[in-house]
Amino acid sequence: GEARGKFRLDLFKSIHSVPSLSEQVERTAALVNLTARLDRPVSELAYGEKRRLEIGLALATSPSLLLLDEPLAGMSPRERVETVALLKSIARARTMIIIDHDMDSLFELVEKITVLQEGRVLAEGTPSEIKANAKVQEAYLGGVHGEVA
Repeated sequence: GEARGKFRLDLFKSIHSVPSLSEQVERTAALVNLTARLDRPVSELAYGEKRRLEIGLALATSPSLLLLDEPLAGMSPRERVETVALLKSIARARTMIIIDHDMDSLFELVEKITVLQEGRVLAEGTPSEIKANAKVQEAYLGGVHGEVA
């Protein structure tokens, strides 16, 4: 109890004494548009903000490759638009691999798409090639004439 409490205080004290760390926190928070929320406990953040925080944590180490598993899942339309804009802005400096079911958002976000169906590669190509692919339309986009499958 006592020793652990002391250790935690020392730990937090040392965080603020690392010169470039608070700078890095500020920079990363700005990148994911959370600067105004830095003084808030995570439990008080909205769902979309929590997801942005997760992306921020992944970015904090300046990776050259980022793997995002369904970053748009469970978001409102507005949060999706904001997150797509965020992902576009952070994609400039790095490679991103994104797994998601939101085809419309992916079409405007990525350069290359691999479509899987039941674990097998169904198609691969640019967003415009994938949109025009009959197999993909049949499987995911509601058929060639837009009827609901």
